[in-house]
Amino acid sequence: MNALWTSAELAAATLGRAHAPFAANGVSINSRSLAPGDLYIAIKGEHHDGHDFTKDAFAAGAAGALVSHLPPGVSAGAPLLMVANAQRGLEDVGRAARARTHAEVLAVTGSVGKTTAKEMLHLAFGALGRTHASTGSLNNHWGVPLTLAALPRDAEVAVIEIGMNHFGEIRALNAMVRPHVVLITAVAPAHIEFFGSLEAIADAKTEIFENLIPGGSALLPADSPLTDRLKARAKLAGVANVMTFGFAAGDAHPTAYAETASGARVKADIGGEAVEFVLNAPGRHNALAATAALLCVKVQGGDVRNAAAALQGFSALKGRGEKIAIGGTTVIDESYNANPASMAAALTLLTSAEGRKIAVLGDMLEMGGAADEMHAGLADVVAKNCDLAFLCGPHMQALWQVLPQRVRGAWAEDSAKLAPTVADAAAAGDTFLIKGSHGSKMAKIIDALKARMG
Repeated sequence: MNALWTSAELAAATLGRAHAPFAANGVSINSRSLAPGDLYIAIKGEHHDGHDFTKDAFAAGAAGALVSHLPPGVSAGAPLLMVANAQRGLEDVGRAARARTHAEVLAVTGSVGKTTAKEMLHLAFGALGRTHASTGSLNNHWGVPLTLAALPRDAEVAVIEIGMNHFGEIRALNAMVRPHVVLITAVAPAHIEFFGSLEAIADAKTEIFENLIPGGSALLPADSPLTDRLKARAKLAGVANVMTFGFAAGDAHPTAYAETASGARVKADIGGEAVEFVLNAPGRHNALAATAALLCVKVQGGDVRNAAAALQGFSALKGRGEKIAIGGTTVIDESYNANPASMAAALTLLTSAEGRKIAVLGDMLEMGGAADEMHAGLADVVAKNCDLAFLCGPHMQALWQVLPQRVRGAWAEDSAKLAPTVADAAAAGDTFLIKGSHGSKMAKIIDALKARMG
């Protein structure tokens, strides 16, 4: 088998200089998760300089290291690729990987559901050919070039997740990706503090239309009030083929949805083709993500039925709906992130839950000046789906003040102060939904339940 990268190829891509020849079978920027045979790239971050861990990377079996200076504790004769700047070196390797690949490249962005849609695409296309995809939520200025750099030579499809919280970020990343198909999952008030309006967020998302391969396709949410704006931006960008997916309308849409003991069974119309599939995770939002993935298969001329069958392999992701059994209780872990749209979708997961339905919610961050109003706006969906609600954070106090008395559990300043109260209230048979922005540290609630009930 040919190596993913030889030192000569890396030197050509980066204008770097190899101290000793080597061949790498993977790429990593983390010395702790690096696999033997990987190329280690010594990125300098806000708090740590990867050069300080290069020695550890070699101890873990790194084939070589891309560095901008001789790392401490590493011999000058080691298999090093010396470049002017390690971040630029990573980007250069990503661009070189994109230039040499024959894979169809799919790019995914959106305010909510990016990682779920990426995983659905990975499964769907993986049933049809060798498919490479972003790991976890690696969707930023490190994650995108790293995903490209790790693209196998023989990949037939690549699925790249692209995130942003400011204008221009998607533009810069998509210039490396140059996709054949782009998918926007949704436009919602995530990071609205940095944009000011949903229209501005939509415009930032549509930077993904730039650098689309001529003749490429854009898949857009049909149910959004901003669909027309997204279509107009696509037209301005010269996108050749625009298709939509949704529940109410679209070129692809679910026609039936039913939850099962382990997930959901879905019937859908995918561009005029009727399909049925099973997901190992409940939630209408998951059914919609699967529908979008199958539309992408249809657009690319793939076997939609085989792709649909593969979706049975989808399970809710850690922090994004994963179910955890803790001492007779069920915990739905939605602690990774939150905004009003994803919060409302997650709360509906409690509808069919057994036992007491308990929501434990933390602040949705980066909501800007309307943050309190957005939190208070969740009152109806909380009251409809929950028996009890425990809240934490200064913005969640606005929701607490308008909740009906019958669903009020407790409010606290932060998750650490709320955790023991939630744990003390837990009883066998309860179902907990734990959700909040990552900065709200809602995983502390799960830890407290494990300590109390586990």
